[in-house]
Amino acid sequence: MSLKITNYFIFACLVAATGGSLFGYDLSVSGGVTSMDDFLKEFVPKIYRRKQAHLHETDYCKYDNQLLTLFTSLLYFAGLLSTFGASYVTRNKGRRASILVGAVSFFLGGAINTGAVNVTMLIIGRILLDAGI
Repeated sequence: MSLKITNYFIFACLVAATGGSLFGYDLSVSGGVTSMDDFLKEFVPKIYRRKQAHLHETDYCKYDNQLLTLFTSLLYFAGLLSTFGASYVTRNKGRRASILVGAVSFFLGGAINTGAVNVTMLIIGRILLDAGI
């Protein structure tokens, strides 16, 4: 039995690889942001003070905080939950509707995170961003 590699198959592989790249990019950006002094001062001042007090130690224990962990790990949880919603929307309304829902979710998440003034807004925006991805 011979397998035929079609253009559609190649395109599907590229789309899947792009989705994986978006997850990796999002995770690395959020990890970088959570270690920035400006972010820590604004949203998690306790961690910022701990970081400044121990400048010559490893960073492992400085960032031990449930909110920072939640902020970063929401990527996978929101992605997992959104797959169920995406499959429902795609099955009943089509791919276009699924893409539009994801785009709107991503846009709203970005807008909320841009205007965030507290950690709760950041987490809500993060959930919407990650569901959009």
